[in-house]
Amino acid sequence: MAEGTKNDPWRLVTAPGSSDYTMYEDPLADPPALVCQVGSTTLRYHRQAIGDLHAWLLEQGGWVPLGAADETKPAPEGSVEAWGRDASNPVNGWYGLRKGYRGRFGMYLPPLLEALGLVELTHEKRNNKVRAIA
Repeated sequence: MAEGTKNDPWRLVTAPGSSDYTMYEDPLADPPALVCQVGSTTLRYHRQAIGDLHAWLLEQGGWVPLGAADETKPAPEGSVEAWGRDASNPVNGWYGLRKGYRGRFGMYLPPLLEALGLVELTHEKRNNKVRAIA
């Protein structure tokens, strides 16, 4: 497994298998960040999203839809994407750090948690779900 650094990023695939991307931790960013590189697009998320998302999924106790959506589109209620934007989450809102590119939390974070052994993830063409491994 990769170290999750800029020089040795995690190489991941979206749940439906439609896109390859990389992620790595940037602990020196303010706040510490996960950097997600999808083609020429760079997205940044709070680093604490790994632990926070896993804890939230454990609380849900079962399968949760991913609900991935761009920042300008509504996220399906009860989905990972909706939780990643909700004012009641541990960062009081968006986990995405780069305005205009804050969405797609439900697309790019669950495969990382799967690679880290924290969740199970379905891999269908559409409507994928995730559940925590205790």
